[in-house]
Amino acid sequence: MTGDIDMLIETAGDGLKNIAQKVKNNQRITDDECLLLFEKGSLPFVGALANYIREKLHGDNTYFNRNFHIEPTNVCVFSCHFCSYSRLYAHKEDGWELSIDQMLDIVKSYDGKPITEVHIVGGVHPKMNMAYFIELMQKIKAHRPGLHVKAFTAVELDYMFRKAKLTVTEGMKQLHEAGLDSLPGGGAEIFHPDIRNQICADKVDAEGWLAIHEAAHNLGLHTNATMLYGHIEKYEHRIDHMRRLRELQDKTGGFNTFIPLKFRNANNDMSHVPESSITEDMRLYAIARIYLDNFAHLKAYWPMLGRQNAQLSLSFGVNDIDGTIDDSTKIYSMAGSEEQTPAMSTAELVALIKQVNRKPVERDTLYNVVKDYSNVDFKTIETVLN
Repeated sequence: MTGDIDMLIETAGDGLKNIAQKVKNNQRITDDECLLLFEKGSLPFVGALANYIREKLHGDNTYFNRNFHIEPTNVCVFSCHFCSYSRLYAHKEDGWELSIDQMLDIVKSYDGKPITEVHIVGGVHPKMNMAYFIELMQKIKAHRPGLHVKAFTAVELDYMFRKAKLTVTEGMKQLHEAGLDSLPGGGAEIFHPDIRNQICADKVDAEGWLAIHEAAHNLGLHTNATMLYGHIEKYEHRIDHMRRLRELQDKTGGFNTFIPLKFRNANNDMSHVPESSITEDMRLYAIARIYLDNFAHLKAYWPMLGRQNAQLSLSFGVNDIDGTIDDSTKIYSMAGSEEQTPAMSTAELVALIKQVNRKPVERDTLYNVVKDYSNVDFKTIETVLN
């Protein structure tokens, strides 16, 4: 591994040579150097640097978890132009709204199964307020106390807190006491106002998103971070976004993982914007791995990329491909993602990882190891798991 990076240092041009040397020395790259990687770094170059970091941190270990999604509603008061999922509250004919009992029935359908996490996100529905979700989480915890509840984007939380006339800290405390264990990273999109005002002007801004995650970290909750890329943003906007995340991580250490989310252009108001190529996708993953030196994990959300591209990302800095998603989550399938029925069994996930010579490790939400499958012959995975 050291020999590979020494060769990169020897053969790279001056600016890129300095970046490769910094990576070898475990030194932070600057915003200008990150821009140079976007503008001048070839895919093999950034991929090799990212893989060096990935293997230094995790070896061949590739993490996944056993989770399922609950989407309470796709009815939403906001109108994000990139969204193919939500239906405006004023025009909700083809929307859905789940009751607490319906969502609890989903949880109960996994009784006896080794699921470790429920992921709850959806539209911002004006009738689904703090009290509603507190009752939901209390009932989930009463039924299955050990199930980790990862729920609510900062967009949902900002609306809840404002409607309840609570400060961010007060709101986070109440939800945490009711059973909230961590936050997903959704709603971040692109932080820079020049872009945010064009694609999602009416929802919480960058400062609000970051404040909610900081409040969660201060209460001891871990959270994830995302970035929606590949639409109208420029490299500078990506770097600005990642810098704000890196600065908050320096301050709190509360982020579990960074998850780049590829813009999909089907069935939304930005359908005229072409999607990024797979080459650009992999370059983004690799450069994120290099720049976000204080993030332990980089995740590729396989339902968005597709299974083969998720495998490919494991050579470009990614060490996590999310979970079994054992349900019918619709957020990306409605936008035209590769996976229209995003569900994989544990056996399929383990095989997927082993096919590209990485080591599958089942984790919980906080990256504690549940089971290491690296020594399981993928030909007998189904037998072992069943």
